[in-house]
Order: sequence, then structure tokens, then C-alpha cells
Amino acid sequence: MNLSPHFTLDELTLSQTAARRGIDNTPYPQELENLKKLAEVLERVRALVGKPIIVSSGFRNEAVNRAVGGSKTSAHMSGLAADINCPGVSPAALAHIIKSSSIEFDQLILEFDRWVHIGLADKPRMQLLTIRSGTGYMKGIV
Repeated sequence: MNLSPHFTLDELTLSQTAARRGIDNTPYPQELENLKKLAEVLERVRALVGKPIIVSSGFRNEAVNRAVGGSKTSAHMSGLAADINCPGVSPAALAHIIKSSSIEFDQLILEFDRWVHIGLADKPRMQLLTIRSGTGYMKGIV
């Protein structure tokens, strides 16, 4: 099922952890609606960089989120977050491109210089964070 021109439901719900552990990661109707909103934002990111966006983690139901050690309040659980990369664009550069755009987000997190987390909310905070091994969360994209 296509959620947008370049993003599918399978892509935004794929979880190796769920597959290994036999966890059904099918979203409920509200989460599916949220995933459509997320796909629209990812389309905008794709247009900004002019290259495909690779989603390494999208929707995670509560069981999957717990299995991967996610936050108890993770936007992934409501279908409003994705961890992404873009071939040929470093995660730091991708985060700066998104930060400098008109895209509204709740959180934009550069995680371990390996991927970018983009989370959405009804009232976006436009929170910018960086996390690296041993640092905890730092304000800004650094």
C-alpha cells in the first residue's frame, strides 16, 4: 500500500526486531493516518535533497518499541517518527538541510552521526538535538 508517491506502508512498518521475535507490527487506523502524514513530510525531505530517503525505523508498536529499547513516549509508537538516511548525504548534512527548511517537526535529532530522527506532533516544538555515545542529548544539531 502506497502512503505517498515514494513511501509504502511496508517500508514505514518494517522491523527486523518484530520479524525475529514474531511481533505483529500492524498499525491501527489512527496510526495509519499518522503514517500518511509522516510520508508527506518525508516526501518534502526527499524533494529538498533530490535523492531517495531510506527509512531504517518508522512505526513501532508498543511491543516492538520496548524490544528495541525505545523511549516510553516515542513518537514512533503513534506513527509520527522515522529514523532516516540519504545515500550520498551525511546524517549531519541531512539534519542541517531539514533544519534550514520550512518543514515543521516536533523533534529533529542527529543520532550518533549515523541517522536522523524526525518526529512530528500537532503542536511542533521544532526541537533540535544531537546525541553521541557518552554525551546524552545535546541541544542543537552539532
